[in-house]
Amino acid sequence: MKTILVATDFSPAAMNATHYAADMAIAINADIFLLHVFQIPYNYGEIPVPINTEAIMQDAVGQLAEIKDQLTKKTGITLHINGEVRMGTFYHELKDVCEDIHPYAVIMGSQGTSAAQHFLFGSNSVYAVKHLPYSIIAVPTHVQFSSIKKIGLACDFDNVTETIELDEIKTLVNDFNATLYVLNTGKENEFSPELIFESQQLHKMLKPLHPSYYFITSNDKDQGIADFADQHQLDLLIVVPKKHDILEKIFHASYTKQLVLHSQVPVMALHQKQS
Repeated sequence: MKTILVATDFSPAAMNATHYAADMAIAINADIFLLHVFQIPYNYGEIPVPINTEAIMQDAVGQLAEIKDQLTKKTGITLHINGEVRMGTFYHELKDVCEDIHPYAVIMGSQGTSAAQHFLFGSNSVYAVKHLPYSIIAVPTHVQFSSIKKIGLACDFDNVTETIELDEIKTLVNDFNATLYVLNTGKENEFSPELIFESQQLHKMLKPLHPSYYFITSNDKDQGIADFADQHQLDLLIVVPKKHDILEKIFHASYTKQLVLHSQVPVMALHQKQS
């Protein structure tokens, strides 16, 4: 059974992502696993602040139960929902849970409360996006799930068959019966034998999905990808976070006014194959 893991800090953005995940789960007949991680000690300047961890834990458990009730009322009895509250470092706790349940995807809201409050949508989440060996979907605030019919894959054709989990892309496209757009973000004037070989291999591996191929010509590749997503009304954009800065930009509040994804498209950080 597929399981979608939702990392939440109980913020409005996280709640929106939770509802997005629930609707996605219904579409592909998946379970939901809710995870909240609180990290201590909280740092409020240099003065130590006493922390009642038991009270924090009880409060978080209560909030998680409320979310489960909300989702049950919204979806009826069609969803199987589990959840857990953990204390520790966000990335390590998230990784441990992922290793236990092997999620179909991890879903988070792209903007949340401050790092000083819950530690979920600050530097810890960016680290998780770049290093977690499981796919993460960042859902922009107010974006609701309706369907995933158009998927974009940003790819520079650099050793792609050895580093990108193409089977995950195939599963995603087939599960949603979606159209795949492959966006070449490499340098247009480079035609090395390696690049040609990688391109041919990628074409061969993705041939059953009948993708369309496009070249991003903008000097600012991230902006070019965002513009393509907007113009073609993509429902999901897949990127390799070590090659693109889109995920880091949408997770940081400082980028709010100049948000790269002005079209508000959910972005999936596709993990790379492990050597």
